[in-house]
Amino acid sequence: MADQAQTMGTKSADYGGSIGFRIRAIFLKHEWLRGYTLMSPTLLVMILLMCVPLFTLITYSFWTQNYLDIDTTPTLDNYHAFFQKPIYVALMMKSIRMSLYCTFATLILAYPMAYFIAFKVKKNKLVWLILITVPFWTSYLLRVFAWKVILGYNGVINSGLISLGLLEEPLQFLLYNPTAVVLTLAHAWAAFAILPIYVSLEKIDRSLLEAATDLGDTPSERFWRVTWPLSVPGVIAAGLLVFIPTVGDYVTPKLVGGTTGIMIGNIVQSQFGKANNWPMGAALSVISMILIATLVVTFIATMTRGRAKS
Repeated sequence: MADQAQTMGTKSADYGGSIGFRIRAIFLKHEWLRGYTLMSPTLLVMILLMCVPLFTLITYSFWTQNYLDIDTTPTLDNYHAFFQKPIYVALMMKSIRMSLYCTFATLILAYPMAYFIAFKVKKNKLVWLILITVPFWTSYLLRVFAWKVILGYNGVINSGLISLGLLEEPLQFLLYNPTAVVLTLAHAWAAFAILPIYVSLEKIDRSLLEAATDLGDTPSERFWRVTWPLSVPGVIAAGLLVFIPTVGDYVTPKLVGGTTGIMIGNIVQSQFGKANNWPMGAALSVISMILIATLVVTFIATMTRGRAKS
């Protein structure tokens, strides 16, 4: 019996060793499997914290709200309601338009700063990069309220202009309009645009600029022929980092937008809040995600084809 048990133990050990050897051989043979194994903790977190809520959101969008109860019968009524009510479509288009304005304004502000740090700052670039992030040391709400104080009826701008004798009474159009929303969002997301543009500018081979100068290019010609084309990937990345989240922003429009500055995010928030219509809010969220994803993919594909042809 002891010999038989020993024999069985030996076979079990050999079998376990052979399984381990086979698994090891599979890992050594397939590089993608090793990569996914290393990513498995991150993938698990993404599945639990992103995919599961997203699946729940999509599921809710096919349900309907009946007063205090939710009817779980699958239906497309919420999606039909979006297209049947012009206010939803108008707000979606308005949100995209305002986000495009915000993206453009942010890039206009960010590119000169990134260019200055990449080409003009010779020492302590890290200090400059840290200074860029200083506004993020405070709460996002505090920064929005700061702009509300700056643009307000009795705010910094109106008070300053009145004290200088340039105005007799405060300007009323500075706050609670789409322009205030675009300005506040541009300031809030400026750092997210500066950093990717800076990285693309920093990677430009300086010998290319020297060669362009030796060939007789003026500084402006050198910029448009060498610097700008090589920095376009960073500009695209910065634009996407600003455009995608600002379309669904609802805090800034609510605080500084007023009745004329609301965006689709405010409607989604109200559906999940005061209206207590989660299925409709989920449907609006899904439509927003699909539309934004379509715009982004189309833009990236167009830019990729354009760069390939050039």
